[in-house]
Amino acid sequence: MTQTTAPAAGGPTSVGARALGPDLARGLLLLFIALANTHGFLHPDGVSTIRNTPIASTLPDQVVSFAETTLVDGRSYTLFAALFGYGMVQVYRRQEINGRSWKHARALLRRRGRWLIVLGVLHAVLLYYGDILAAYGILAVLLVPAVRSSSKRLLVWAGVWAVVGAALYGALSAPVSPEGMATLYPWASEHNPLVAMLTRAVAILVSAPALALTAAGAFLIGIWAARIRLFEQPEQHLVLLRRMVLIGIPVSVLGGVPLALYTSGILHGGATDVVPAAVLHSLTGVAGGPAYAALISLWALRAKRGRVVTALQATGQRSLTCYVSQSVVWAIAFFPYLLDLGPRMALWQTVPLAVGTWALTVLMADWMRRAGHRGPLEVLLRRLTYRAGGR
Repeated sequence: MTQTTAPAAGGPTSVGARALGPDLARGLLLLFIALANTHGFLHPDGVSTIRNTPIASTLPDQVVSFAETTLVDGRSYTLFAALFGYGMVQVYRRQEINGRSWKHARALLRRRGRWLIVLGVLHAVLLYYGDILAAYGILAVLLVPAVRSSSKRLLVWAGVWAVVGAALYGALSAPVSPEGMATLYPWASEHNPLVAMLTRAVAILVSAPALALTAAGAFLIGIWAARIRLFEQPEQHLVLLRRMVLIGIPVSVLGGVPLALYTSGILHGGATDVVPAAVLHSLTGVAGGPAYAALISLWALRAKRGRVVTALQATGQRSLTCYVSQSVVWAIAFFPYLLDLGPRMALWQTVPLAVGTWALTVLMADWMRRAGHRGPLEVLLRRLTYRAGGR
């Protein structure tokens, strides 16, 4: 049976006390994040885009676009949101076990969320325009009372927010002309680093609240899952986990097909065609992300703790550091004043780049594990969250 033990004094959980399933999910999730993020940097001349991704025309690009739209895009961030919500309940539970009041726990969770917003804005300004940390920080600050809500209330509101988020997701998914790309994403072609940073600073003020809205449904599902320890104690929820996998993944894949037909260039259409497909894509993605987590939790029950599993777990334990480390690679590869591969790289070529980058972070995380080091950004966030007076 997989369990966690509470740390002393209400502080963060020690590495040895963490459950395998959620960490494995975070480690594998980072591969999805890498695949989803790389194609957003491409901007070949004369090519329209859907959700900042060039519409595919060659067969290799069409295959990759179709697969990523149905399996990765709109699914990786919902998985991340669910795991983030799950982690918030774990933090709250540790405070409760150690006799801390709700007022104290609420303040701690909101402080953690505020610092995530700060880190996310810095991440966006310095490295990656599509940061997700600030969005999840917003959810932590605004929805912290949800960690004490009933399961029924959580699932009802998850459904409500999923619909609201899907409507916004669809509205932001209309095809964009090559000329429109230059207006919406000016940093993609800006050769002045300071101007590029300024444009990303402005962009994150809009994108973070929007992404928070589209992720809120999955975030609440993650809180619900943590309330019943779904991914920590999978052996006690086998029927539910199997149903989530058998229903959630097919629904997610099939729901992504209509949008994939447009992103892959198989069908061509305007906003009136693409937006409804994107709404469906988003709604079914809320089912897909948690279903992936359920599948990984079932695998964790049978997984042997060999070198691969141990390395993936180490990556999940250092997911914040590994996530930001990916952005360093994207900056080198795609910033116009560095390698500037955005106008020249084919969509299919982003796959080996993403997989290779993720593999490097896995090796880095495993090296830190063997050396006895936590992730530096995890250490920073813990110090900011559990500062003197916050324990």
